[in-house]
Amino acid sequence: MTLLIIVAGLLAIAGASQISDRLRVAPALLLLAMGIVVGFLPVVPAIEIEPGVILEGVLPPLLYATAVGIPTINFRRELAPVAILAVVLVALSSAVIGGVLTLVLPSLPVAWAIAMGAVLSPTDAVAISIARRLGVTQRVITVLEGEGLLNDATALVVLSSAISAAVAGSTSAGEVLGSFALAVVVALVVGWAVGELTLHLRARVTDASVDTVISFTVPFLAAIPAEHMGGSGLVAAVVAGLVTGHRSPRLLPPDHRIAGAETWHTVELVLEGFIFLVMGLQLFGIVEDVRAEGPSITTALWLALLAGALTVLVRAAVVAPMLGWLRRRGARRAEKWDGMSEPLQDFEERCHAIARGEIPEDMIVPWDHERRGVRRRLKGLSKGRRRETSPARFQARATHALDRIRRVDADMAYYRQLPLGAREGAIMVWAGMRGAVTLAAAQTLPAEAPNRSFLLLIAILVAAGSLVIQGLTLPWVVRVVRPRMEGPADDAERRELMGLLISAAKDVIPDGDEDRLTADDGRKSMALAAQGTSALVAHAAREEAPEPDDEERWAARREEQARTRALALDMVRAQRQALLDAGELGLYSAGLIEYALTRLDYEEITLVYRETINETSQASLAAAP
Repeated sequence: MTLLIIVAGLLAIAGASQISDRLRVAPALLLLAMGIVVGFLPVVPAIEIEPGVILEGVLPPLLYATAVGIPTINFRRELAPVAILAVVLVALSSAVIGGVLTLVLPSLPVAWAIAMGAVLSPTDAVAISIARRLGVTQRVITVLEGEGLLNDATALVVLSSAISAAVAGSTSAGEVLGSFALAVVVALVVGWAVGELTLHLRARVTDASVDTVISFTVPFLAAIPAEHMGGSGLVAAVVAGLVTGHRSPRLLPPDHRIAGAETWHTVELVLEGFIFLVMGLQLFGIVEDVRAEGPSITTALWLALLAGALTVLVRAAVVAPMLGWLRRRGARRAEKWDGMSEPLQDFEERCHAIARGEIPEDMIVPWDHERRGVRRRLKGLSKGRRRETSPARFQARATHALDRIRRVDADMAYYRQLPLGAREGAIMVWAGMRGAVTLAAAQTLPAEAPNRSFLLLIAILVAAGSLVIQGLTLPWVVRVVRPRMEGPADDAERRELMGLLISAAKDVIPDGDEDRLTADDGRKSMALAAQGTSALVAHAAREEAPEPDDEERWAARREEQARTRALALDMVRAQRQALLDAGELGLYSAGLIEYALTRLDYEEITLVYRETINETSQASLAAAP
């Protein structure tokens, strides 16, 4: 019977994902509705899932998979709004919802009311897929994803503190802040350590399937120790995912990353569908418990409507001033940055001179270890100081200083081109849906909680209601509000990136072979980011084949082809290195960087595959009688 249920669930997930585009409804909503309908069938018994299954078994790999796909440069740029929404908003929502529940339900103690507020406060990163499908700008998606990944720690700390206060009788704000700080710090350390160590381990694995199997353990290797050390296991899994997504292009072979990404996409699809399907299936059992214990279902419905409305209102009350603060902060930073154009230009010229090795005896070093901040460093340019060190160290420091200037300049351009205005704020407010975390957190309420089944019903109604109401109306809100939408990469940016790739490829080819780089047969578009390598291989393949019995010419031809493939691989790897360096500085959009990296990965896989086939063919010919 259990096997039949699993098979039926997998088929339901596949079917919902397949027909969701035709119905223009997110798969999560279809699975939720399907679970509710099936759960209320007379032949289906009440289903109850242990909260540990969701919190410890499903959410860590799901959040890890989401974190791996987030561009780290965008996440760094949006860290301030993410922190506000993940910490301040959750704490404020818990207090407001708890206070209102205490007023409308005098029988509910304050501590339990705040615990319920913490349950209803976190948004769900899984539900953000609904907003992404609509094509809203990547900046809004990054903020929503970052919030959904990190607000679990705040909510669970507030929840555990409120439960402790309700059971033990008292707790202090200092204890809550201490618990939150411990949870975050431990999660950061453990998540970073696990991400780095597992990446270096996986870099030594030669089989892509084995590497994928190891990657399945990473979220649990991060979450389990973090939980035992008093940290947030979910945040540790997120940090491990961020480290993996950022570092894997430099450490893992492309075939390993592509195979792992495809497999993880399947796992993410199954886990996401499982959460919403189970959420719908559990509703029947919870309703039956409320009918037996009270209060009434009607009371739960209007309280769920009230709590859901409060989540939206409190969210709007935080998002609106946050956007105003971000706008003012951005204007101040842009003004300061523009006001430093002249000293910055002088600073860059001197750094360029040092990076080129032009270090005269009387050169004053344009930086000072004892100073912090760009402005103070620039103010001290005329006073600089000499340091007894090697020219190589001078050059490295100058290059690092230039990279920092380029990064800040790229950040300023990013904020100018993609401002977060009132229209984007409206989408951020309406897209903050509740989901699996709310249901899992509600199930962690202890048995001694007053009217536990009633509180569980409110939680599932709020989560399901937000997914249905906000999820179904979000396309309409996008059409009415008309925020900035994600569009294709700018042609000028594409041309600039193409120039970077061609320049990186030219740096590794020998003198006299430059004509091969651009000898491609008409393929000039960005669709082939590594067109130079394809041109080299095509050039070698078009050479006239020797006569069948001319062994000497055949050997020379094979040697030339091997040399060409080796050169092509060097070019691809040099292009990837240049692309990753540019991505870390934020010089190009994250979408364009990801697209170009994917093209380079497939280019390298093709080249390696051709080399393997050629070696196999040569071995077969040599072994033939």
